[in-house]
This record gives sequence, C-alpha cells and structure tokens, in this order.
Amino acid sequence: MTQTQAQLADFDAIGEKLDALRSALGSVIVGQHDTVELLLTALLCRGHVLIIGVPGLAKTLLVRTLARAVGLDFNRIQFTPDMMPSDILGTELIQEDERGERHLRFVKGPVFAQLILADEINRTPPKTQAALLEAMAEHQVTAAGKTMKLDEPFIVVATQNPIEQEGTYPLPEAQLDRFMFALEVGYPTLEEEKQIVAETPRISAAAETVAQVVSREELLKFADAVWRMPVSAHVVDYAVRLSRATRPGDSDAPEAVKKYVGWGAGPRAGQALLHGAKAVAAMAGEPTPSCDHVAKVAGPVMRHRVLTNYAAAGDGISPGDVVRAILQAVRPAKYG
Repeated sequence: MTQTQAQLADFDAIGEKLDALRSALGSVIVGQHDTVELLLTALLCRGHVLIIGVPGLAKTLLVRTLARAVGLDFNRIQFTPDMMPSDILGTELIQEDERGERHLRFVKGPVFAQLILADEINRTPPKTQAALLEAMAEHQVTAAGKTMKLDEPFIVVATQNPIEQEGTYPLPEAQLDRFMFALEVGYPTLEEEKQIVAETPRISAAAETVAQVVSREELLKFADAVWRMPVSAHVVDYAVRLSRATRPGDSDAPEAVKKYVGWGAGPRAGQALLHGAKAVAAMAGEPTPSCDHVAKVAGPVMRHRVLTNYAAAGDGISPGDVVRAILQAVRPAKYG
C-alpha cells in the first residue's frame, strides 16, 4: 500500500468513526448540529474550544457525552470568584508515613485529565484563569517545583454566559488566542425545545449509557493523520489573506475592518484556519483541504480574535459581522 493509499484509508476510517460519534451524541443532544460538527472538528485537531451561550443549552451534557463516547478522562471545573490556581493545578500536602516521618506529597488537581470542561471560565479572577494558560499552550503543568506532562490528548472546552457580565473577568486576548474555536450556541427551535421537554427522562437515561465508539489511540492516530495532511499553496494563500484582512493597518483590509476593528488576528489564526480546514476535509473523506473548507471554519476561528472598536459598538456591529464582511471581500486566488 502506497503512502497516499494509506492516507485515504485513514480518512475513510475517520469518516466512519465520526459518523458513529455523531450518532452517539445525537442520542443525547437534541439539535445543535453546527456546534456538534465544530466540536468534532476541534477534537480531530486537538484544539481548545470556547462555547458562548446562555445557561440551560446542554453545553455540559454535550462535553460529558463526548468524553464518554471517546473514552477520555473527563473533569469539570466550576469556576468561581474565590477559586485559586492551586484549586486547578493541585497542591502539596504534608503526610506522615508509617514511621511517623512527614513528607510533602503533591496532590494533582482537576486539570490532570484529557478533556476538561472549564465552566463559566470568566467568573474567576485573571490569576486563576492564567493557571490554565501553560496547560493549554504547553500541555504541561509546573507546580511544587516540578514540570509534569499532561496526558494526550489534552483539550479544554470552556463556557461563557454572554448575558450576565456582573462579577465576571473577561479573558485576556492572550488566553482567548489559545482557543482554536469560539462557538456561539443559540436557543433551540420550537420543535427541538418540545422534544427536549417531552423526552427529558429518556435523554437523562441515554446520557448515562452512551457507549464508547472511538478509542483514545484511534483519536490520536486520526489527529496525526489530519496534522500531516498536505495543503496546496493556493489554500495556504487564502487562509493567510483571510487572517491578514482582519488587521486594520493592512493595505488589503476591507473597509469594514478599517472602520470597525481595533486589533486583528495574529498568525495563530492562519494556522487554525488551515488545521481546521484539514479536519473538515478529513471528515468528508477528502485527501486535502480546499478554500471552501477554510471558509467553513473562518467564523469560529476568527470571531474571538477580532477586537472591535467603539464605532462598531455604536453601530451594532459584532465581530461575526466583520468576519462575514471579510469573507465577502477576500476571495480565493485563481490557480491552475
């Protein structure tokens, strides 16, 4: 079997396993198809995700069900204003051995898992938010004078309530940039909400009996195949031009960016666009991403990396509106 044939076989396996994952999640989660699809995309990229939505939209249930279906160690951290970094990373305790001698022993915190749900991450002070930064960036924790590697994959899914801002601490831009995607979860449709209300007992039972359909080893293998997927030069060009178009000082920035954006995305946005496009292509069984795949992930990749100004606030323009204007203005280059 040639290398290309092996890659195609990997992508076929990814498609089959992702279909099984969708079915497992669909047995518990009603609606939210776009959110599920993008969460699976991030999973293949081993990327962190920020989910923005009001309470009661099954964000916790979705992440917990995903952890069960993939067989990952799961911890939920409920962030509060009085939480300290040691509550996340762990702490040293003095313990006596059988001879009565005292020793320091490090007790690992909840960050030592493979899938972390950081619930209401903006409710805790910056000092505690920053405790996650090294883990998210380096997949390691430094505590008690030691550096400890985290198990792979290590993925953080954080949630925020977009309405209630009293007593919250907005995430700094450096930490926002560590999230590959920012997903906006809306209310269910009328029919979906009827189904949720009518089938609550069934959904609760189904959530406890979700079967594992993908192993950790398979997930790591699929993620590696996605990472190594080749990309055409014109697709790289499109991703980079989209990212650069978010910067108001760039000569090719659309008028909406120059008017409404204070700061645009850095190079990490282009990296996330390409990586996300690879995952979307792999999920479709395709050997390489296209510009359409890049455009598909542009919203969740760039909306939290675009910092709008006062003019945007006054005119009711959101970062999502700016990203849509960029997609209209920046078109793929012709090739061939």
